[in-house]
Parts: sequence; structure tokens; C-alpha cells
Amino acid sequence: MAAKKKAAGKRQGVIAGGNFIIDQVKMIDVWPQRHTLANISSQSEGSGGAPYNVLLDLAKMGAKFPLAAAGSVGKDKLGEQILADCKAHKVDTKFLKPHKSAPTSYTDVMTEEAAGDRTFFHMRGANASWTGSDIDFKKSNYKIFHLGYLLLLDAMDAPDAKHGTKAAALLKKARDAGLKTSIDCVSEDSDRFNEIVPPALEHTDYCVINEFEAGKITGYKLRDEKGNLDTVFLRHAAGAILQKGVQELVAIHFPEGGFCRTRDGRDHWQMSLKLPQKYIQGTAGAGDAFCAGFLYGIHQDQDLQDCLLNGVCAAAASLSDSTCTGGMKSLTACLALKKKYRPRPPLEPEW
Repeated sequence: MAAKKKAAGKRQGVIAGGNFIIDQVKMIDVWPQRHTLANISSQSEGSGGAPYNVLLDLAKMGAKFPLAAAGSVGKDKLGEQILADCKAHKVDTKFLKPHKSAPTSYTDVMTEEAAGDRTFFHMRGANASWTGSDIDFKKSNYKIFHLGYLLLLDAMDAPDAKHGTKAAALLKKARDAGLKTSIDCVSEDSDRFNEIVPPALEHTDYCVINEFEAGKITGYKLRDEKGNLDTVFLRHAAGAILQKGVQELVAIHFPEGGFCRTRDGRDHWQMSLKLPQKYIQGTAGAGDAFCAGFLYGIHQDQDLQDCLLNGVCAAAASLSDSTCTGGMKSLTACLALKKKYRPRPPLEPEW
């Protein structure tokens, strides 16, 4: 056991697998009713998908450890764009393979100018058939394997006779090879959470999700009728997810901040920064930015309070741009935002 821990301590880097998407972000004046018109004021293009966003965010934050991508893109211009973008940010693309026939996945992101609310129209493309079967974890020296999004990877969400889902089997393969595992879900409004997510949780070290997903996994209603966060149910939800098999911790992010509960019952809270409305250009990618900041701290063995602070400051940086990763800065610059925009007041006085 001691020898295994020593070997694990030498591991460096994050390999992130799953959805690689090009987001086509369109700023609109209003969300239209059926048969009516909305005006597009501007359009931009950027990265999309948990692994793509997290890797680029880590690179832009100045991560000195290795980064690697695992997934599938099409043999088309968007696929070439993703591969070139990863290489430009020094992300290893050995496991990011062109699909023989399927196109690169893309999403039309309709973002309302007033509040930054966004609606997604998604084409799954090459992501749908990715299985991760070509990743040889035993020959890698990466420290963390981040997988996302569950519920948006058809082949990974498919049943597995032994482990429940193919995603669970891949996570177990990574853990058996000595990596720590991290997962994220897509915010899908469906009843599939109880079928798809729990098998993966049994082979997950770090579950990093938002409050909507936490509620769908556990059945807890985490916001009241007025939209206020229920911090009691939030804690219950984190505990319930840990009981489903997560090995080390559950981190839940939400617009008001972030919360983390560990396997041994320790709770940590961090409020988000109080940003002026004019600062927020779009909310797409803020959750992945939080995840990237949090995992940066986990990789560097930082205190969990610092990991949460990384997360909310990275999310704040992300909000400054309409694309998922265009607003990301160095981690030092992200943390400096706390001095300019102070954290919100605690949701509960005892914090």
C-alpha cells in the first residue's frame, strides 16, 4: 500500500475526456415566442464541452502540469479547429481522434443580452460514439482523469453488464491504474439521472456538479418557489451523493458560490463574487471554469477552501466573455478579482 501511494505521488497532469464541441454563441435581444422573431446582435465561436473547456481553462490559468484530451472529432473544419486549438494551448491530442464518418459536435448557444441566460441547440456528432477504449491509463502518468458530460455521451451512457454503464467501466479502469477520477454531468431535464449517474459515482473520487444536477441525482429540491437556495437540502444532497459511492468529495457550484463536503463529513463554503450586471457577458462555461479552478487546486494539493476560491474566481473570469473560455485569465489574475469584486454575503450567518 505504501509503495502504491508513493507512485501515485509522482503523478502529474490532467487527462480530460468526453464532449468536444464548438459553441456558436449568438447574442439575442429576447427569447422569442413560437412564430415570432428575435434579433441577433452578435455572434462568436468558442470551445464547448466539459473536457475541452476545462483543459483550455487550466492552460489559460497557467497550469504547469501536463494536459491531455481524449475524445472524438469529425474530419472537418471544426474538428481541425479543435485539434489546432488544443495544440496551441499545449494540450496533448494523442487520444483525441478523428471519427471516420461522424461530424464534429456543435452547439448553437442562444444568449439573452439582458441577463445572460442561455438556451442550447445541440448536435451530438462524433461525441456520441466515443468510448475511451484507446486510452491506456496504465502507461500514463496522469494524476486526474476528468470525464464529462454524463448524460450527453451516448456510447458512455450505454449499459454495461458488469459496471452498470460504459462510463462507470472507464472510470474504474482509470482508478485501477492509479488515477484519481472526476466527473461532471449535463444539466438535462429528464428522469435519466438515476439510471446513468449512480454507476459512475461508485468509481468517482471528485464529483463536481451544479445544484440542478445535484437535485436531479438525489431528488432533493434545492431551490424554493422564489428561487432561493435551500442550504439544508444542499448539504443533504451532497451527503446522499457521497453515500452513492463517491470516494473523496462532492463539490456543488451555483450562482451564489460553491460548497464542498468530504467523505469524512467536513463542509466548506465559498460565496461567489458580487459582479455588476454589466460585467456579465454570458454564463456559458462558468460551471466548467469553476470545475477547472477547483481541480487546479486539487491537483496542487491545496486546502479545499482554496480550491473553492479558485473555482468561484475562475467562474467570475469566465463570465466576462460570451464564450466558454474567452474570459479566462491566469490564476493570479482570477484570484485578484476578489479584491475588486468582493464575495457575496453568506447565505447563513454562521458561515
